[in-house]
Amino acid sequence: MTTPPLWHALHEAACARGAMTYRDPETGYSVFTRLAHLKRGHCCGSGCRHCPFGHAAVARPDQQPQENTR
Repeated sequence: MTTPPLWHALHEAACARGAMTYRDPETGYSVFTRLAHLKRGHCCGSGCRHCPFGHAAVARPDQQPQENTR
């Protein structure tokens, strides 16, 4: 069994406290949580890591999120 990436736990903790973002430990980037995306109300097409809309507006498959991005 593989260990989930650190960002997974950080995302869950951020959502639990109602935060709209958290800091990715590998890149230092600020990442939108699932809550921020739900507040927006639709997929923006950027291939976001926590998109709750199934990446509906992502135009190309190569724009899907990678394990360590967004």
